[in-house]
Amino acid sequence: MKHYILGIESSCDDTSAAVLENNNILANVIANQDIHKKYGGVVPELASRAHQQNIIPVVDTALKTAEITKDQLTAIAFTRGPGLLGSLLVGTSFAKSFALGLKIPLVDVDHLQAHILAHFIQNEDGSRDLPSFPFLCLTISGGHTQIVVIRNYFDMEIIGSTIDDAAGEAFDKAAKIMGLPYPGGPEIDKLAKQGNPNRFKFPKPKIQELDFSFSGLKTSFLYFVRDELKKNENFIEENKADLAASIQQTIVNILIEKLEKAAKQTGITEVAIAGGVSANSEMRTRLTESGKKLNWKVFIPEFQFTTDNAAMIAIAGYYKYLDGKYASQSDVPYARSKM
Repeated sequence: MKHYILGIESSCDDTSAAVLENNNILANVIANQDIHKKYGGVVPELASRAHQQNIIPVVDTALKTAEITKDQLTAIAFTRGPGLLGSLLVGTSFAKSFALGLKIPLVDVDHLQAHILAHFIQNEDGSRDLPSFPFLCLTISGGHTQIVVIRNYFDMEIIGSTIDDAAGEAFDKAAKIMGLPYPGGPEIDKLAKQGNPNRFKFPKPKIQELDFSFSGLKTSFLYFVRDELKKNENFIEENKADLAASIQQTIVNILIEKLEKAAKQTGITEVAIAGGVSANSEMRTRLTESGKKLNWKVFIPEFQFTTDNAAMIAIAGYYKYLDGKYASQSDVPYARSKM
C-alpha cells in the first residue's frame, strides 16, 4: 500500500519540505536563509520571519516535484523540537492547519531522532544498504554531540553526550577566530585539505567514559591564536590552512576515539554518523578507516541528508504513522530534545 508522507522541517534557519512514498524519497526541497551570513550566526527573529515567507512556496514545490496533489497525502510529519522556538512554531502551526484541513493524521518528530532515521530512506530502485538493529550512531552538529544505541526505530539510548559545547560549535568558533565566513565548518573543511594536520597541537579533554567536551578546546585555540598574533600580526593569514587542518584533526580524533570506545563497550559492529558535521570529509574518511580496521559495517549519510532537511522528518514520520503514534493539535514545540 502506498503512503505519501509530507515532512516539514523548520527547527533553525532552513525551511524544508519533503514527500516520501513509503520510505522512498520523491522530493526534498530546502530554502536556505542567506541573511544570517552577515551576522556570523543565526538570528532567531529573522529566522522565524523567513520561515513564514518560505513555508508555503517550499511545500508547494515539494508536492509538484513529487507529482502528487495535497489530497493524496496520507499524513503530515513536522519537527516538534529541539530547535529555535520561533522557527519551530512556524512549521508546527502550518502542519497542524494543513493536517486539520485535509483531515489526515499529524505526526510529531524529534529532530535528533530524524537525523538518525535518515539512514532508512531508500533509493527508488531499493539498492541502498540500510542499518540493522542494534546499531550505534554518532550524531554531530552545531548543537549536539551524542553517541546513541538504536535498538529499533524509536528505542534509542544516549550513552554519551557533550557536557558543554558541541563539535559543530567548536568548528564554527575556530572558523570565527580565523575570520572565516559563516557557516564556518565547511570553510574549515575546505582549507584543511591544503594544510598540515600535524603542524599545531591542541589539548584533548580528559572526560570520563563516553561523554565529550569541546569548551576547553575552543578556549585553547583562542588563546593560542591570540598569543601568536602578538608575535606576528599576519599569523592567521600565513598559517590558515595548517590551523584549519590541525583543529579539524583534533576534533575528529576526539570523536573517533569515543566512538571506537563505545563500539568496544557495547559489542556493536554496525556504526553510523548523522548530523551536519557528518558532512565533514575528514570525519567520513576516518570513520571508513576505523570500519576497515575494526571490521565495522559503516553507514555514512548522503550529503543531502547531513544538514537539516525534511526528508529525515518524513521518514521518521512514516514509521511513527505505521505505529499509529499520532500527534495532537494541542502539542507544542520544545527547545530541548526529549529523546
